[in-house]
Amino acid sequence: MILMDDIVREGHPALRKKAEEVQLPLTEEDKKLATEMLEYLINSQDPELSEKYGLRPGIGLAANQVNSLKRMFALHVEDENGELYSFVAINPKIVSHSVEKTYLPTGEGCLSVDRQVPGYVPRYARITAKFFTVDGEQKKLRLKGLPAVAFQHELDHLNGIMFYDHINQDDPFAPVPDSFPVE
Repeated sequence: MILMDDIVREGHPALRKKAEEVQLPLTEEDKKLATEMLEYLINSQDPELSEKYGLRPGIGLAANQVNSLKRMFALHVEDENGELYSFVAINPKIVSHSVEKTYLPTGEGCLSVDRQVPGYVPRYARITAKFFTVDGEQKKLRLKGLPAVAFQHELDHLNGIMFYDHINQDDPFAPVPDSFPVE
């Protein structure tokens, strides 16, 4: 089981490295990692388990964050209609995106960042993503709102990019052109 102690923090070199493509079919070791990353997110959103194990609630977790440079991440997040997106994305890619941007009005957070970093993080409002499942099946998803933001946040991790790299350093809450806040 992944715990907070297993998640690397700001300053760890794995967070700034580009993750490597994962070979399919997955090895047992890679399947275990994928399962445990998703399990962390599910457990972290359960108030009892979160308190029992000292888990910070999260909606996404990339392999880089547990010091594994593999192109995979887990998401466990609901959209504005209550639809749950709960999966592990292996070798994920964004194949198309909107011109329009979006951002979280409260800013983004990260399990690897133990501090508040104020500011808007511009993201594509809508994306079409492709990835493989743990079973090697190819999936194509259209995402918007919080699931789209979370997907882009985790994909950035796989490329060694932190969310605060996108914040306007001179004016963190400057209006984002051609954008709207995620409700």
